[in-house]
Amino acid sequence: MKIGILNVQVPFIRGGAEVLAESLRDELKKRGHDADIITIPFKWYPPEKIVDSMMVARKIDVTEVNGEKIDRVIALKFPVYLANHENKVLWLCHQHRQAYELWGTDHGDLHAMEFGDEVRKLIVDCDNRFLPKSRKIFTISKTVSDRLMQFNSISSIPLYPPPKNPEIFRAETSQDYIFYPSRIDKIKRQILLVSALKFCKTRIRVIIAGTGDQRTINDIRERAKTDGTLSRLEIRGYVSEEEKADLYAKSLGVYFGAYQEDYGYITLESFYSGKPVIIHTDAGGPSEFVNEKNGFIIKPEPQEIAFVMDSLYNDREHAKNLGNQGYELIQNLNINWDYVIRQLVS
Repeated sequence: MKIGILNVQVPFIRGGAEVLAESLRDELKKRGHDADIITIPFKWYPPEKIVDSMMVARKIDVTEVNGEKIDRVIALKFPVYLANHENKVLWLCHQHRQAYELWGTDHGDLHAMEFGDEVRKLIVDCDNRFLPKSRKIFTISKTVSDRLMQFNSISSIPLYPPPKNPEIFRAETSQDYIFYPSRIDKIKRQILLVSALKFCKTRIRVIIAGTGDQRTINDIRERAKTDGTLSRLEIRGYVSEEEKADLYAKSLGVYFGAYQEDYGYITLESFYSGKPVIIHTDAGGPSEFVNEKNGFIIKPEPQEIAFVMDSLYNDREHAKNLGNQGYELIQNLNINWDYVIRQLVS
């Protein structure tokens, strides 16, 4: 079967959606399908640019290439999921979040832009009209399915994507740091973790890996400098998959502070590494996996984060037991590509 994977790309930005698209392509090929990724660039400001992208998505022809029919398309993100194809399956990473759960919040911006309200209404209207035309509608998590029902009254089925290369993750003797691998962005809230350092009573450290918004990176460094904790903070920037696995393996635990995350590979990678995970009450997708047996769900406040960090530092055996419970959970969930692809291509 010739399968096109429809995705959008913000130039020079790479995140979970890109990893998902690439992994899906590779796994489809392993199973004998002819698969490729079809992308369009995306710019969300000013709001008129969003409308332009929606028009591009509606007009692109993904029915055939070089005279050969594309048998199926699997659409992942807004606005390319608006493309027309008679055999389109939706595997939704998320909608345009600025028009939905981030509207009117500190993490949104569309509501503050000229014509923002008009563009939001257009986005919702198009989603309501065109998403139900999909042959099947899957999402990457129950969190995303719940949003789709809440805002659009559209039913969908959660279909969890496996992490990339789970076999590289392992557990080793814990050192004295909390690890946070993620794109660095305000919504990922790395600054909450760094702010917690000054409230810690132990000498625990923080290692952050990832690239992203330079202004946010500068704010994080400045916070640590002001708090006098710069010596206990390390921002690694980009790390290879092998380096990332090593940092997971030797950590005391993993912090995942994102606000309303759609899914979160970090949670699964942490559990494959036998490490407990710290998330917040407004975490979204990660709360589908994290509980008191394998981690911590706390308010997004530096003092509470510091308390948990110190508890892991002072009781390494408890930290290890929590991580073991996480590893057991991820094994029992049996999230695998064979099942995912059967659902997407059947």
